[in-house]
Amino acid sequence: MKIRRAIPVLTTDDPAAARAFYESYLGFRVAMDEDGMLMFSSPSTPTTQVIVTYPSPTAVDPEAATVDVSVEVDDVDEAHRAALDAGWEVVRELRDEPWGIRRFFVRDPTGRVINVAAHLQEPGVP
Repeated sequence: MKIRRAIPVLTTDDPAAARAFYESYLGFRVAMDEDGMLMFSSPSTPTTQVIVTYPSPTAVDPEAATVDVSVEVDDVDEAHRAALDAGWEVVRELRDEPWGIRRFFVRDPTGRVINVAAHLQEPGVP
């Protein structure tokens, strides 16, 4: 399995304070600002990222708040098969999301929930 990036997922009740900390203090840029989720990216190394989720009744991805780490892989179907073959607990089955990723959630040995995902390819794009 080829890992493209790993992103910690933090949950807060105060997204404004989290934004001030990561954007103003640490110097991350806001790469995504969706209801219920902020993604911060390093200006110098864009794959260095932090996701902050927060409760919202209209969150775009309410399941994101149940995740501890998000890992982007090159082949999510292969990663899913490997998790099942190894007997890892898949806590959310593999599926395509409307925002262009295919993912599943697996529990690691420490009890953390890992979002394993890959971007869906556009037709004709390798």
